[in-house]
Amino acid sequence: MMHNLITILGPTATGKTKLAAHLAAEINGEVISADSRQVYKGMDIGTGKDFEDYVVDNMTIPHHLVDIVEPGYEYNVYEFQRDFFKTFNQIINTGRVPILCGGTGMYIDSVISGYEMKTAPQNKKLRLKLARLSDDELISTLNQFGDLHNTTDTTDRNRTIRAIEILERQRNNPGEGLSFPKIDSVNFGIHYEREEVRKRITERLKLRLDEGMIKEVNDLLENGLKPEQLLFYGLEYRYVTQFVTGEISFEEMFQKLNTAIHQFARRQMTWLRRMERKGFKIIWIEGTLPIDQKVLFIANHIKMIPGN
Repeated sequence: MMHNLITILGPTATGKTKLAAHLAAEINGEVISADSRQVYKGMDIGTGKDFEDYVVDNMTIPHHLVDIVEPGYEYNVYEFQRDFFKTFNQIINTGRVPILCGGTGMYIDSVISGYEMKTAPQNKKLRLKLARLSDDELISTLNQFGDLHNTTDTTDRNRTIRAIEILERQRNNPGEGLSFPKIDSVNFGIHYEREEVRKRITERLKLRLDEGMIKEVNDLLENGLKPEQLLFYGLEYRYVTQFVTGEISFEEMFQKLNTAIHQFARRQMTWLRRMERKGFKIIWIEGTLPIDQKVLFIANHIKMIPGN
């Protein structure tokens, strides 16, 4: 079977970006990020923009959908799908290979499953109604729309409310939507044992704090973002903001954030396993393999449609 996209996925802290970049260097590819937070400018450490991972043999691998909107803007899955297909076509038209890489399940699902997403302006009446619901009630409401959205995208109330808002618009306006090419993706997942993932998460969190994640949050606040806005951007910004504003101690921040990221990684794996049960094929790669062996493994498994 011929494919026109390679997707690299897996839970957080498993080295997806580094593998995607090394693979791109080997097969004349370009990387398209599928990360719902790395789209934001100036939010680098907390979102895990490891730009050095894109450098292979002193050359920067072309990468897309990183640093494309300003902090404070609520980028959504509809916009991602639109931006993905524009980028996908540009890469294909140059004869290069598109490699989708990231951990935001909703974004990946919207592309490789071909969902017809709709744009959606803010619905103030619906938002007021949803604001009265508990977190569990919001997730239950989201699940009523079916299996489009997954548990990796229910870690933040604002993100969940936005997902419901988009799907409600989609249900009420079936004529709207995007047209896009058929995607035939070959999907590779990076596998580590659970304890190894936990270790990697904790080590990476310590590194990011050492690299200046607290200063990054302070800078965002000084540049005009409000603490409640930062809550939209995920776990790191939620707990670091609580520390910066004096709500919790450093030790409490680290413990809560570390635990929350571990839970997030488990939810990511739950989503991937559920996708497999639905017929979504993932070829798993042992994470402990050296990077060149991972690249060789993928190269031996792919058969791409050149320039199409």
